[in-house]
Order: sequence, then structure tokens, then C-alpha cells
Amino acid sequence: MIISELKPLSEILGYLEGERKIFLVGCKGCAEVCHTGDEPQVLEMKQKLEQEGKTVTGYCVIDFLCDKALVKTRLLPHEAEIDAADSLLVMTCGIGVQATAAVVNKLTHPATNTISLGGARGEWRGSERCRECGDCVLDLTGGICPLTACTKGLINGPCGGAKDGRCEVEPDVRECGWQLIYERLKKLGRLEKMKAMPPPKNYLKMQPPKQLRSTIMWALEQQETKV
Repeated sequence: MIISELKPLSEILGYLEGERKIFLVGCKGCAEVCHTGDEPQVLEMKQKLEQEGKTVTGYCVIDFLCDKALVKTRLLPHEAEIDAADSLLVMTCGIGVQATAAVVNKLTHPATNTISLGGARGEWRGSERCRECGDCVLDLTGGICPLTACTKGLINGPCGGAKDGRCEVEPDVRECGWQLIYERLKKLGRLEKMKAMPPPKNYLKMQPPKQLRSTIMWALEQQETKV
């Protein structure tokens, strides 16, 4: 289970500044449980964006946005609607935003922040990972997470050790995360995003919030298994 919460509408509108036509993507998995990406929330977001003068070219709610093959298959019938859009707004966790960005040739904005439950979630197919940092920056990085794509978790650009597009930590097996971000933004024609890097990370947001620690969900995550 991955917990997400909607970003403030003002922040989302900031992402969409200069963009008039938007395609919405929701998730029937964890985001449905959190009421951040189920169909009612997607339709509510559609109404809010239209009230702000945006045109929603279409929407799609997919079973699990963390599965790139499924995302690509389900978005295929919406190809014309996606082509007509300036960008996509994805209402799910950071994994789903990254998976969507990997299969569409459009800028992909996150509509939510992914909240830490402590510990670690189960593994999933694909290279997309989420640190549950509580303040998603995928809007600025072309849908590639710098906290996980970069071995050092740098959020303001590559380190001085990257060479020929390879990571200095594991040059034989890893590309530099920031090289991947650069290439993605270049492909999308949005390199100006690299001039607007986020402020220093507030690592307090990476801790499970107090109100969550008092819920049964937190208790189940922390319960020790006895043999």
C-alpha cells in the first residue's frame, strides 16, 4: 500500500502555467483507496481545471499505474486525446507518475505527494522507484525521480563525478540519473525546467506524519510477525 495526498490546487495550477489543454490519468490501485486518483476524484479535478479556464481533452483511470505495459495498453485508445493535450496530470503516487511519463511523449505532472509509511513497500516490475518524500518534484525532472535515479539522491543537478553519462558510483551498470533527466527534458523540448530546481529538501516530510502514526494502517505496517 502506498499513501498519496493531493497537492494544493495552487501548486498544480503552477505546474500547468502556460498550458491550456490537459489529459488526466487516475489509478484504481492505492490511489483509489486514498481517494486521490479514483474516478470521482479525477472528475472533480476535471471540473476544477475547467473552472480555471483549462480544457481537459480526456481522462483515463487505470487499474495499476505502476505497471508500464498496462499503462501503455490502456492509454493507447486515448492517443488522439493525449496528442491534443499540452501535458498530462497524473493522480497517483510517484511510481505511477514515472511509469506514465516513460510511455508517453508528453510532459507529465504529479497531482499528489507520496507520504511515507516508514519501512519499505513491496517491489514492482520496472525501474521506477519512489522515496515517499512527501514533496514530489517530478514536475521539474521530466517524470524521472532524482532521489532514486541518482545514487546520491541529488535534487539540484549531477555531481562532479559523472562521466560520459555514467554514474561514478556504478559506472558499469548505471547511467547518471541527471543525464537521464536531461535527455528526457530535451526530448520533450522542456529544458527550461532545469533552470527551476526545487529548494533544499525538507527531510521532515519524509517521516510518517503524526496523524498517520495513530491509524490502524500504521499499526499493521509496524506489527512484528511472530513465529
